[in-house]
Amino acid sequence: MRWFSVLGLGGVAVAIGAVLALRPAPPVPQDYAGLTGDAVSGEAVFWAAGCANCHMAPGATGEARLVLAGGMEFPSAFGTFRAPNISPHPEAGIGGWSVADLGHALREGVSPEGAHYYPAFPYWSYARMEGQEVADLHAYLMTLPTDATPSLPHDLGFPFSLRAVVGAWKLLAPGRGPVLEGDLTEVEARGRHLVEGLAHCAECHTPRDALGRLDLTRWMAGAPSPDGRGRVPGITPATLEWSEGEIVEYLTSGFTPDYDSAGGHMALVVESLARLPEADRVAIAAYLKRLPAVE
Repeated sequence: MRWFSVLGLGGVAVAIGAVLALRPAPPVPQDYAGLTGDAVSGEAVFWAAGCANCHMAPGATGEARLVLAGGMEFPSAFGTFRAPNISPHPEAGIGGWSVADLGHALREGVSPEGAHYYPAFPYWSYARMEGQEVADLHAYLMTLPTDATPSLPHDLGFPFSLRAVVGAWKLLAPGRGPVLEGDLTEVEARGRHLVEGLAHCAECHTPRDALGRLDLTRWMAGAPSPDGRGRVPGITPATLEWSEGEIVEYLTSGFTPDYDSAGGHMALVVESLARLPEADRVAIAAYLKRLPAVE
C-alpha cells in the first residue's frame, strides 16, 4: 500500500508539473512601458502584417476590409479555424486591450485571459516584431471602425480541441531567431524582418512536419496548401526565377512576368503589400534572392 501511495503521489506531481509547464507565461507589461504608439506608423505595420487579410469579414472589399469583424474560415488538417473579431469594439473585439495585451498575443500567442492561441495565428513569425511596432499597431487598430459581430468558435477534433496541446506544441516549436543568417545588407536585413516576421511568408511557403512545425531545412521551398487543395509554390531561387524587379512588380500589381495574376489568398496579400513603401517591396525581393536555393 505504501508503494501505491508513493506512486500515486508521484503521478500527481508529474501531472501538476505538466500543467505548470504547459501553462502560458504571464505578460510582461514592462516590455512596453514608455512606448507611445503612432497610428501613421502603425498603418504600415498593419498592412505588412496582413491583419485585414484574415480578420476582415468574408468577401469584404475596399474600405470594408478595415472592419475587422472576423469570421473567415481556414480549413487545415487539424480542423477549421475561424478568425476572431479584432475590431476596437470593447466587448466583441479588442477595444479593451492594452499594448501589452496585444504584444503578448502577437509575440507569445497568449490571450489577455491567459489562454493559448492556436498557431493558425502566426505568432511564431510575429515574435520577431519590435515593441515599438506593437505599440504603433495598437494605436492604428484603435482608430478603425468598431463591429459587434461575435467571434465564432473553431471546429477542431480531439485532441486538438484541447488548448493544453498548444502549450506542448510551443515547447517543441523551432526557435525564433533569424533563419537567414550571414552578412546582410541593410536592404536585405529589412527584407528579412518583413518576410520572416511581419509578413509571415513562411507560414504558407514552408512545409511542416506531422506536428505542424515549420521545416527550417526547407525554408520557403513550397508546401501543400493547408486546405488540402493544391500547393503553395516555392519562392527560393531554385524555383522562383524572376528578377528582383519582377518580384517587386508582382508584389505591387499582382501580375507575373508571364502576364498571369495572383489569385486566392495571395491576391489579398498583394493588395496589402502594395500599400507599403516601394522600398519595402524591394527589400522583400532582395531577401528572396539571397535565400539558399532549395528545390
